[in-house]
Amino acid sequence: MDAKFNGGRNFDLLTGSSPEINHPSTPLPHINYDLGSSVFSHHFDDSPSSSAASHEEDGEGDNRRSSFSSMETTAKRLDYMLDFLDRKLSSAPPANTAAASNSASRNSGLEEFTGRGGGTGIFKLPPRAAVHPERPPSIEVRPHPLRESQIGRFLRTIVATPTHLWAGGEQSLRVWDLNRDLYSAGNEGEDAELDTAPFYESVAEISHTLCMVADEANFLVWSGHSDGRIRCWKLPPTGGGSRGASSRTRFRESISWQAHSGPVLSIAISSYGDLWSGSEGGSIKVWPWDAIERSLSLSAEERQIASSSVERSYMEPQNQVNQSGFANSLGADVKHLLPDHSKQTLWSASYYSFALWDARTRELLRVFNVDGQVDSRAEVLHQGLSIDSPSSARKDKVQSPISFFQRSRNAIMGAADAVLRAATKGAFGDDNRKTEALVSTMDGVIWTGCTSGLLICWDGNGNRTKDVQYHSFPVQCVCSYGRRMWVGYTSGTIQVLDLEGNLIGSWRAHSGPIMKLTVGAEFVFSLAIHGGIRGWSVTSPGPLDGILQMELSRKEFLYSRIESMNILAGTWNVGEGRASCDSLKAWLGDAASSASIVVIGLQEVEMGAGFLAMSAAKETVGLEGTAVGQWWLDMIEKTLDEASSFERVGSRQLAGLLIAVWVKKDLKVHAGDVDVAAVPCGFGRAIGNKGAVGLRIRVYDRIICFINCHFAAHMEAVTRRNADFDHVYRSMTFSRPYNASNTVAGMLLNLLYSCLIACSVYLTWLVYRNGLPLILSVAAGATSAAQIFRGANVTGVQSFEGLPELSEADMVIFLGDFNYRLHGISYDEARDLISQRCFDQLKEKDQLRAEMDTGNVFQGMREAVIKFPPTYKFERHVAGLAGYDSGEQKRIPAWCDRILYRDSRSSMLTDCSLECPVVSSITEYEACMDVTDSDHKPVRCIFNVDIARVDESVRRQEFGEVISSNGKV
Repeated sequence: MDAKFNGGRNFDLLTGSSPEINHPSTPLPHINYDLGSSVFSHHFDDSPSSSAASHEEDGEGDNRRSSFSSMETTAKRLDYMLDFLDRKLSSAPPANTAAASNSASRNSGLEEFTGRGGGTGIFKLPPRAAVHPERPPSIEVRPHPLRESQIGRFLRTIVATPTHLWAGGEQSLRVWDLNRDLYSAGNEGEDAELDTAPFYESVAEISHTLCMVADEANFLVWSGHSDGRIRCWKLPPTGGGSRGASSRTRFRESISWQAHSGPVLSIAISSYGDLWSGSEGGSIKVWPWDAIERSLSLSAEERQIASSSVERSYMEPQNQVNQSGFANSLGADVKHLLPDHSKQTLWSASYYSFALWDARTRELLRVFNVDGQVDSRAEVLHQGLSIDSPSSARKDKVQSPISFFQRSRNAIMGAADAVLRAATKGAFGDDNRKTEALVSTMDGVIWTGCTSGLLICWDGNGNRTKDVQYHSFPVQCVCSYGRRMWVGYTSGTIQVLDLEGNLIGSWRAHSGPIMKLTVGAEFVFSLAIHGGIRGWSVTSPGPLDGILQMELSRKEFLYSRIESMNILAGTWNVGEGRASCDSLKAWLGDAASSASIVVIGLQEVEMGAGFLAMSAAKETVGLEGTAVGQWWLDMIEKTLDEASSFERVGSRQLAGLLIAVWVKKDLKVHAGDVDVAAVPCGFGRAIGNKGAVGLRIRVYDRIICFINCHFAAHMEAVTRRNADFDHVYRSMTFSRPYNASNTVAGMLLNLLYSCLIACSVYLTWLVYRNGLPLILSVAAGATSAAQIFRGANVTGVQSFEGLPELSEADMVIFLGDFNYRLHGISYDEARDLISQRCFDQLKEKDQLRAEMDTGNVFQGMREAVIKFPPTYKFERHVAGLAGYDSGEQKRIPAWCDRILYRDSRSSMLTDCSLECPVVSSITEYEACMDVTDSDHKPVRCIFNVDIARVDESVRRQEFGEVISSNGKV
């Protein structure tokens, strides 16, 4: 079990002693920043207030305090405080009846029915607070940016010194001044990231930054890039421009040169100051410091000469060992380079092997694999794909098709099982043994992290001494600081260990994989795959976390605000028909004018055995959508454009199910990170004639999920409908698998596709043999194979806590044809009650209401009280209530088409706050009874949604004020 974050637990990172809030001022002789430099010695007073004191001595403290009191920040705080007081006053009990009436109308919404069974298990609300209750307080250097805004601009790696934080991206480098700007307000200007701390940015566009290392002694930072170039940057950055309109001072590289023909995958500075770089195919080059130093001494005008001089100065240490029998062992990509200053050696690592080099002579000392087995100068087989070709002596035998299927049954299923097991690992071979991270600690040992979550301890000579594992997700990065080691995982988890490998603390730091960890200014900075950067105190977890948490929580009203918007949700089973423009306007036109977000769910866009088979085949190869589905999207978009200015942000079609979301253009800057998903429920959970499609979107940093469902039909299928909901809720997976695009994984996918084709052919034959029509047999076979593939594809990306992804959303809206009927009533009785509009009596017969009341389905979700007639089943193009089914079957009218939701409230009386960030009410819930294009009536629901959001720019300043003003911190 993972140890969880405990704000009251402390372990002194420098001495390993018992907790004390005020540490004695004992200098630490050497701090390993895990930046590859031989000179990362930082003598400092480790008392909590030493950093702030040092800033005041050099004048930086005055700059910081002046930023705290800026007019803009003061105005924001005052504005947020007044909003807070207004909310409190409006929610207070009114003193008289008239005031009570006005208050009720102001906060009114339709009456709602709440299903039982919410608040527990998978239906428990996700924890939310001003300061997350399950992790230490952190400073948001760069809040989670929307994915859509980062295309071509994602940050890929970070490195820090005591004074600066550097981030390498896909087009540029960024630098934060940790002394001056860490607690400052956000950037300004049209292209600024308003909530991000002010930063500098490089001038010219550069290729993707893959690795970085800092040399603090020489005030340099080195970066390696995808085009094979190494670039040198001076610290602190200098260059033209000013911190004016965009608050970004531009700077340029000092020198750069073409280091490798392939990408620079790793870079390090040895104990002797030489620069080592690694690339593909085992290529390692060493760039002597004296040559670099001479080049740096040249003027800017002589930069080209300097670059050429350095480029010619390298040596390749592996060339010295090609004759010794190690050449084949050193042919893998050099993913990591790590200096061991205690031994004056340097480690190079591929995924499955290590090489130990003498940092002074550049001689190869040892080659060994991840198990610690030494290469005895014999050829080492690469860890990876090994496929035995069939024997040429095997005789071919002519077989009939039936004979082939019968004789191949075990072989096909066995192959599918084998490939599936390989797929769950992500590639061939023992993929979970891959080395993903290395770090050296102050006691002279090396720790490596593997894709299995295993942490391996090595001594300085390359002997494996210890293994520990506290998490099942892959290790992504490791850093060390004093007597602690920090580990980042693909689950977004950070774990803190002591140097013996004992777990001190663990918490979910980010919503996605942690790409890099680095130490600077008494913070451990973490970079998430989405580009967000957070800073964690090097003392976390400890008692100081509790102080920060309490102080920041008390100041919530100074940095939080409430955003209000309307969401229009519509559902319609179109029965394979097409709607007229007038029908769409009646359904959506006027209602959309006041909405900021529109979500539409359609069912039975297309049906039929042939279509289902084709849809299944498309799903198998990853193709989605049809011409009919696109027609519906275009028509709805045209209708919305007449009401207001909307932009479609995402859609997903599964057979006859279609969901799409439109967002008003003025909201797009706050809405994004759109992901879609689909869950088939028909024919053994394989065919999409029944099932669900979903869309997840982040709005004001809160997660909202929309799910369009079509459940099992027929009066008696209540249990199946309940099971369909449960399957959808548990299986809906929006997450994307990470790090799946490597060469070996690509080879795996090709073989997996081949195996799935064979498997689907067999399944088709098996199903057809048992009596299903041929066309549906093909659909079942193809879709089953697709489900096998997709099941393998999402392995390892499920919710960190093992909960369904819908459980982690702040708001979930279910809409669709749920197919629940009216039971215990005849057709004539139902028609009579409908004509009298006696809906309360009809609701007593509603299967969905009964199942929700007993906690069997839609647990804890809410629905507005229904005030409209049943929406199914009607004769097409027959207006009014006379249109109910009058044929031979005379299906009993029913409310099949529904819209339900859950927000962040555990109680209807809870106000919107950072602890309850999404609060909604329903202002309209009705069916369009005049629309006659289908046997179902379209239904719409308008939600009035309040979202509590954090102004990270102001919160960051509050964080700094707490640190500077609280003596204990």
